[in-house]
Amino acid sequence: MDQPTHGCVLLLDGTPDRRRGALPNPTAHAIAGANPRGFLAAASADVVQLPAMAGPQSVLAYLQDAVRVPGPLLIWITGHLMVPARRSTELHLALRESTAATVRYTGLPWEWLTRTLREHAGPTLLLVDAEADAHAWPHVTAAAHDGRLADGLAVHGMITPTPAKPSLEAGPYTRAFLTALSVGNPAAGPVLDPALPHQLALTQATLPEGFLALAYGSAGPVLANRAAPPRGTVPPAAPASAPTAGAVPAPARQEEDPLPAVLAAAHAGRHNEAAAMAAAWEQQALRRHGPHSPEACLWIEVRADLSRLAGDHPRAAELWLSAASHRLDRGGPADAEALAALKRAHYCWQHSGDRAALLAPALLALWERVPDSEEATADVRARLTGEMPPVGSR
Repeated sequence: MDQPTHGCVLLLDGTPDRRRGALPNPTAHAIAGANPRGFLAAASADVVQLPAMAGPQSVLAYLQDAVRVPGPLLIWITGHLMVPARRSTELHLALRESTAATVRYTGLPWEWLTRTLREHAGPTLLLVDAEADAHAWPHVTAAAHDGRLADGLAVHGMITPTPAKPSLEAGPYTRAFLTALSVGNPAAGPVLDPALPHQLALTQATLPEGFLALAYGSAGPVLANRAAPPRGTVPPAAPASAPTAGAVPAPARQEEDPLPAVLAAAHAGRHNEAAAMAAAWEQQALRRHGPHSPEACLWIEVRADLSRLAGDHPRAAELWLSAASHRLDRGGPADAEALAALKRAHYCWQHSGDRAALLAPALLALWERVPDSEEATADVRARLTGEMPPVGSR
């Protein structure tokens, strides 16, 4: 598929004035520093960043300019969503001067944003990693559930309750999404479906409690797939001709094993990259072979070991438990691989600190399916009662 010649990336930082001692929005800085031009499935792109925006009319003017670009349009929003303190339930993106008392006049009405983006003739994607305070939260969730938040657009992202203290790091969803974008999907073509990095971000990142995930619509060809072969590397097909007698067809090219590259990234300390690569290959295995296939189970085990290498023993235990359950369902309690997965789950559980209690029921249930497991189940119960506290703490 030929890429449109020109597209646009617009980064909107909806963060109120933070000159009172707080740091600038680190999530917006992470996006701006990650080569956003390279995200777009276009030969070239304008990139416009609007930090510390002042005045809804000026932001609207930038939006109107962006929708005139004929190619793919990516709008990435960070910052705060607010609702006026009185006499209104209209959702706004906070701008530089916005407070609950003034956002009606100083913020960008969300309806202005969606209405303007619907005027774009080309493929459009709205990515959101924003916060909402307690007053705005019921209105945000209502707009998400009834569709007003997307209003017919392709929207992916998340909204979280505003934390008590501003974070010094970029949001975990954005960090994971950027990693997934940088890795791409080796099983896809030149365009990346935003549902994949969105799902990877939700499953790979440690997200705050109470978050609201957003996934609406199909964006079309907006995001570039960095794992796709470079354009021009596939030779054109030869003209059709009658087969020659005795001709032997060329053997199909064997797919390269992706596992060494995944493990190399992990051992080099690039744990997020390795996890995103493994999750992408797991998605391919799920599509090709189904959720209960040995191929899908293999990638669950790879992700489990990657989590262990990254020091996330609770996540590793969860994944090994999933792998052990798959193998027990398929091969029964006599399956040596199932027992090996269960032992690895038990080891990681022992190092899961405060989260061990949450994982213990699943671990016990699996051990009880295996003969001669009294010693293992006794170990779990002893650690739960405090006689043998789990190793480590998190």
